[in-house]
Amino acid sequence: MSLVARIGQSVGAFAAGDWDRLAGSDNPFVSHAFLTALEDSGSVGGRSGWDPLPISIEGEDGRPVAVMPAYLKGHSQGEYVFDHSWADAWQRAGGRYYPKLQISVPFTPATGPRLLTGDRPEFGPPLLHAAEQICGKNGLSSAHATFIAPEQVPVFDQAGWLMRSDIQFHWENRGYESFEAFLAALSSRKRKDIRKERAKAQEAVEIRALTGEAIRPEHWDAFWQFYQDTGSRKWGSPYLTREAFSLLGERMADRILLVLAFDEGRAIAGALNFIGGHALYGRYWGALVDRPFLHFELCYYQAIDAAIALGLDRVEAGAQGQHKLARGYEPVETWSAHFIADPGFREAVADFLRRERAGVANDRDWLGGRTPFRRDEPR
Repeated sequence: MSLVARIGQSVGAFAAGDWDRLAGSDNPFVSHAFLTALEDSGSVGGRSGWDPLPISIEGEDGRPVAVMPAYLKGHSQGEYVFDHSWADAWQRAGGRYYPKLQISVPFTPATGPRLLTGDRPEFGPPLLHAAEQICGKNGLSSAHATFIAPEQVPVFDQAGWLMRSDIQFHWENRGYESFEAFLAALSSRKRKDIRKERAKAQEAVEIRALTGEAIRPEHWDAFWQFYQDTGSRKWGSPYLTREAFSLLGERMADRILLVLAFDEGRAIAGALNFIGGHALYGRYWGALVDRPFLHFELCYYQAIDAAIALGLDRVEAGAQGQHKLARGYEPVETWSAHFIADPGFREAVADFLRRERAGVANDRDWLGGRTPFRRDEPR
């Protein structure tokens, strides 16, 4: 088969059917609906520093047989895998680190496929080769694929990309029939702590879990306030525009779970989740008032409730947050892959990663020994 690699102007330039045929239906973040909502809302492109640069491999009939969500990046914000020290080192050496090629879902530290090949995984390596060629022909310092689905990690490794590991905290559903069944797997003290937290969080509020048509414009208005508050404190300015939430609601409401807390009819806090084929993905949270344990209730415990009800395998609650450990979320290894064009710079980064990986492994082992589960519970 004769194959041609192409750079697209946007994900929106692809037919939704072609893109989703290759992306599959398991992960909501690589769907045409999600990625085009970011484009059409102005959350990426323009002055965001995230310029869409999707890469495709086309067959003889001109239709894509593989695609890759990629962006030309002028900074390292919104990635959650930090390479600022690499950029500083390369620029001190007289190189130009930016722009670089970022293979990821913007602002989304959730594992997922980065090589979208439908049922033809043999088209993954040509995508990586195309990314390398783009770097070489355009003088880009590097290409970075972040939060790679575990089954695709070997493809990057075998292509010679540098592998980097990190830790997130995920909740695993071990066939629990209810939240109480999950609690029964924990130590007595942790069960009591969580019950107290939930009772305190639920005092004087009404919690509603909304999806599909139940999510109304006024709910997005409320959540936008929460998101702005959290975004301004964490990042300086929110990544997503207000229109992004409306478009997500229009295009994929059935894959969204919006959990809101109301006080006397007024929404005061909320958490936004996305529903995948096997996982519930927690993304954003915010509140207008400070209530004890409300964050844990909306983001972690309500997510566990929903995952059990939906029969999902796990909850991925986003980046960072060692406090999740006490709430039944366990340390899980995540992976990114990095192509460094300059051989000398590549060797320096490889040495850094070798040392970092040993530390990450030690941290994961240490954290894994401090989960709240009963020691007689099989792991």
